[in-house]
Amino acid sequence: MKIAVTYEDGKVFQHFGHTEMFKVYEVENGKILNTQVISSEGSGHSALATLLAGQQVNVLICGGIGEGAQAALAESGIELCAGASGDADEAVKAYLRGELVNTGANCDHHSEEHSCGEEGCGSEGCGNCPGSCHLTGRNVGKICRTHYRGTFNDGTTFDSSYDRGEPLEFVCGAGMMIRGFDAAVADMEVGQTVKVHLMPEEAYGESDPNAIFTAQIAMVPGSENLTVGQQVYLQDMQGRPFPARVTAKTPLTITFDANHEMAGKELNFEIELVEVREA
Repeated sequence: MKIAVTYEDGKVFQHFGHTEMFKVYEVENGKILNTQVISSEGSGHSALATLLAGQQVNVLICGGIGEGAQAALAESGIELCAGASGDADEAVKAYLRGELVNTGANCDHHSEEHSCGEEGCGSEGCGNCPGSCHLTGRNVGKICRTHYRGTFNDGTTFDSSYDRGEPLEFVCGAGMMIRGFDAAVADMEVGQTVKVHLMPEEAYGESDPNAIFTAQIAMVPGSENLTVGQQVYLQDMQGRPFPARVTAKTPLTITFDANHEMAGKELNFEIELVEVREA
């Protein structure tokens, strides 16, 4: 499996159609084996999709992208994960952990010729794509450091930066966080603490029964060694990887759930904004 990232100076370059380089990661079993930086050769978005397909890239991680570029990637069988920002290596690791959220064509309120990744993006009115296209607030497009505690409705803590002793750092509005968390931080002041209750649509979405499926063990190479609860990466009909958990197993069959483990859950967060700085 190969993952390509729009790339400049170690970071995710924010405009797909104008990127001059890609960093390509070769991945096996969720681990990065090697990387290389390749030139985009000054190509437009359709040619960029062809270039990536020629490099046998399975997944593209980028910042802003328009509908035309998204369509070109889909035609080439390349999975898109848009809305990323910050360190390129960290973005790939987040994708492999299943934590990177795809915002899709993320400047869709502009006309196509002025959307992210297309000719003219960055002109007056586009703002700090992709965040400004979806979210407003003083912190959108900026690097935010937050402490937080996440709990279920019964009070059980499922995650806490306080327990780890290190604030969480992300670019607000860039699709690195679930929607409700981003929205809560967007207009906070440094030192402020807020409590939010998120419904599934603001968090990891509803659980999709179609994402739960059973297969014959003989038809899934290596599945005989898997155990219930284990997370693996499978491939769809186009060879694109996706994460899934083993939920049941018999001598002949194995059942996978490709929903996020938090899908369908209401979540509560106590969020403290520790620091804000320019990206």
